[in-house]
Amino acid sequence: MIDRRLRVLRAIERHGTVTAAAEVCRLTPSAVSHQIQALSRELGVTLLEPVGRGVRLTAAARTLLAHGETLAAQWEQARADLAAHRTGGVGGTLRFCGFSTAAAAVVPQAMAQLRRDHPALRLHLRETEPARSFDLLAADDTDIAVVVATPDIPAATDGTFDQHVLYDEPLDMLVGPEHPVVGRADIALSELASDPWIGSNPGRAYHQLVTLACTSAGFVPNIAHYADEWDTGAALVARGFGVALVPRLAELPARHDTRRVPVGAPPVPIRRVIAAIRAGSREQPAIAAGLAVLRQVCADLSTTLDAPK
Repeated sequence: MIDRRLRVLRAIERHGTVTAAAEVCRLTPSAVSHQIQALSRELGVTLLEPVGRGVRLTAAARTLLAHGETLAAQWEQARADLAAHRTGGVGGTLRFCGFSTAAAAVVPQAMAQLRRDHPALRLHLRETEPARSFDLLAADDTDIAVVVATPDIPAATDGTFDQHVLYDEPLDMLVGPEHPVVGRADIALSELASDPWIGSNPGRAYHQLVTLACTSAGFVPNIAHYADEWDTGAALVARGFGVALVPRLAELPARHDTRRVPVGAPPVPIRRVIAAIRAGSREQPAIAAGLAVLRQVCADLSTTLDAPK
């Protein structure tokens, strides 16, 4: 119902280059260029101008996208209104995406409850990084994204999406069994400033969280090893190769001998977990049901989040 080239233009705005937009839209760069050139000709305005190795949107393009946001939200609302004419309860397909911990600890619980409450509802989950989740939302390839708030995701004021805070999750220190802080009730993050650190690869949400937490505590972490999987990170920590920050809900393999120590002195590192949907879609029955169950599951996590494992 809405010109798909507006999604391509939005992807260029978000990612800054035709090549990056082509990747997230699953098109070739030449196809993206052709679509935007055709749209520009049809509207009689210039939409893109070169800047360095990338491009930037013209004032006309930003005006077009502002109208596109309104149209997209109205279309999502229309889908919600049309659902009122259907019978048989909540049905169709509800697609979730989420980062690793949420995909394991939160979303499956919500999906299980939805399956009990709405047997006709088909459910789907995809594990993704936060920034990629918003690309999937914008492309209508997912309906609810459960993501960590990082600098890479759209601002809460972005009119393309509605974002809802689900919970704040503390990050604990993960150390080996012989580390000097083992047995302490809590520590200050700055006490481990001189330790080697284990973090995920640059560009991932966890890398940003660790870097931000440490710089907030007054130091830049010496990242000695990079590990994207908790299994790898825990194995390195257990053998004394470094320390790591670990989310409280993260399940670590029991075969690695590690210790969690809470950070008690400010600044206490946390990660904020949010649910994001397309603007205007919150009243669609399946999405409304999914958000309600997600909030309930996250409210039930309070006891787990209050104390380290």
